[in-house]
Amino acid sequence: MLVTSRVQDLLSRERALLADLQAFLETQGAPPEVVQHARGAVRSLDETFLLVVVGEFNAGKSSFVNALLGADVLPEGVTPTTDRIYVLVHGERPGELEPTRDPFVSRLTYPLPSLEGVALVDTPGTNAIIRQHQALTEGFLPRADLVLFLTSADRPFTESERQFLSLAARWGRSVIMVVNKADLLETEGQREQVREFVEKGARGVLGLTPPVFLISARGERRGGDPGFAALREALTTRLSETERTRLKLQSPLGTAAEILSGEEARAEAARRTLTEDLAILRDLEAQRERHRETMLGELDGQLNRLGRLLSEFEVRADRFIDARLRFSNLRGLMNGRELEEDFRREAVAELPGAIDRQFGTMIDRFVEANLHFWEDVQAFLVRRQPSSEVARTRFSYDRGALLEGIAGSAREHLETTTEHELARQLSKDAEDALKGAVGGLAGGVSIGAGLGALVGATALDFTGGILAGLTLGSLGLFVLPNKRLQAHRGLRQKVAELRLALERIVRREYEREQERADARLRDAISPYTRFTEQEQARLAGAATRAAELRARLDTLGREVKALG
Repeated sequence: MLVTSRVQDLLSRERALLADLQAFLETQGAPPEVVQHARGAVRSLDETFLLVVVGEFNAGKSSFVNALLGADVLPEGVTPTTDRIYVLVHGERPGELEPTRDPFVSRLTYPLPSLEGVALVDTPGTNAIIRQHQALTEGFLPRADLVLFLTSADRPFTESERQFLSLAARWGRSVIMVVNKADLLETEGQREQVREFVEKGARGVLGLTPPVFLISARGERRGGDPGFAALREALTTRLSETERTRLKLQSPLGTAAEILSGEEARAEAARRTLTEDLAILRDLEAQRERHRETMLGELDGQLNRLGRLLSEFEVRADRFIDARLRFSNLRGLMNGRELEEDFRREAVAELPGAIDRQFGTMIDRFVEANLHFWEDVQAFLVRRQPSSEVARTRFSYDRGALLEGIAGSAREHLETTTEHELARQLSKDAEDALKGAVGGLAGGVSIGAGLGALVGATALDFTGGILAGLTLGSLGLFVLPNKRLQAHRGLRQKVAELRLALERIVRREYEREQERADARLRDAISPYTRFTEQEQARLAGAATRAAELRARLDTLGREVKALG
């Protein structure tokens, strides 16, 4: 490279920019291979200028390199003979292998002054059967300072070559197009047609028209080729000290631009993902609230059905009182035990069982709706898991781990909390509350049976009072009608109190269990909600930092370009 104050200033600023870019990538959790490319861009500033020859396996790259050097340095053949990357550098001993850290890279020396300060790189053919060969070439491309892109006159600029050239364009590499086997073209019209075809195709990929040279490696080896002479002259200009310095500084900037664009694209994809996640989480929260309102609305309907059961009991009890509290039934009134049994059979009847069944229906509906809601939560999490394509970034790892945590909570809830378990817990909570309210219930009974027993016991309170007042000394004309009226009033009061107590207890326990289900969902989702908020703040800061790096990169690019 030129040793001038201007070049040294550019070199110093470029090193600082690339170091800052690498640090930025590491803090953003970029994929390891991206960080490795950034490190390679820094190292390339200290490497020999790399003139890299690429093309399909049958384009004649090895024979082209041998013709360019004027010696049989590389093996040639009709099959893919180059199974590694050959780096040719100037040296006193021809064909001497120098050690490299990469087992797929061979470094050869050859005494050619034209290679001083330049490393000529022959790569394995692209579009070969051996896919590892193409991977080697594509991996080496970001290190190139100038690319000689070979195509063949018999099959110029194929689709696979267009795709490969797009990689060079992505990395911002300077390209010279070389059409080998031009001796197969018989007329000048054919040569011009091929030249225009290659120029047009390359321009569509690179966004500019690169120089195109039609050459014949075979003709050059046999005594000289005019196309080769023109190519040598162009290479002499391109490989001058000034131009070589400009390209050497420009190549890492092209790498940096591609890396930064990729990181900006990943950040934008992460922002879109977070925005979608937050929208869906808000929708999930809205669904949870609607679910809660729906369930509480259904509870009102369920309680109304319980109320109807108590009203039906009240009607039966009224009829019993009217039918039994009469002088004509004096003998029956004197038998308290028989009266109680008749009351249980005729008035209470199936009330305990009906209450138990109604309460069981309530529980079943509650459990079913909540489990379905958690299944919906789990389905949402499955859909939002990161794809394998982006799972290599730290953002995707962190996001995936948090989503898996919520999914794990949902799975655990669905696997360990069966309908029977939820029903048992809800019944037990309501039963305990009922015990606290009225006392005296035997443990282990269902809530419906316990409430039914309470109904019977409550209703019998006033019958016991009536029986206690029916003594021979109090049988006046108005005593029994008065007692019957008191019985009706007492019945209504007791049933009203029971209805309120039942509604209060059931609603309280129902809402308490619903709140527990809501809390489980909030606890499961809240870490991810915090993560999305933190990531949004981080990505906003990253966008600012990326814009700063982009501005420095553009400024340096313009100044480096001005060197030419």
